[in-house]
Amino acid sequence: MADDINSLRRILRESHTIAVVGLSADWYRPSYFAAKYMQEHGYRIVPVNPKYREILGEVPEKIDIVDVFRKTADVMPIAEDAIAISAKVLWQQLGVKNEAAAAKAHAAGLDAVMDRCVKIEHGRLFGGLNWVGVNTHIISAKRPRWLAY
Repeated sequence: MADDINSLRRILRESHTIAVVGLSADWYRPSYFAAKYMQEHGYRIVPVNPKYREILGEVPEKIDIVDVFRKTADVMPIAEDAIAISAKVLWQQLGVKNEAAAAKAHAAGLDAVMDRCVKIEHGRLFGGLNWVGVNTHIISAKRPRWLAY
């Protein structure tokens, strides 16, 4: 599984398009907040929610990360779809831990992340959270060169 700092950093640096499964159009929902944050940091967001045709002005394209904001029990078919579309990563958000789905994705060559928030990990690993006093457990005096700010 890809839960170590170097793997998470590689995934977030190399991946540019995130399909957010269960993305809500309601601004106060965690899925919307996380997707908007990632969009503002240069990622393309592909909304996956049958209730909406478009969210955050985004429409479907090639997917790097399948980010799952669904119940743990709903993850296996999503993992199978992620494998079918040749995604690079199956990312299960906080509280979502389907080990069998992660193992299946990993066996098919995808990186698999469980029980982590893509927004929090991006902020922790690329310099956003430490600016507001959060202990990120990352010690560095250098700002990453790929950040726009």
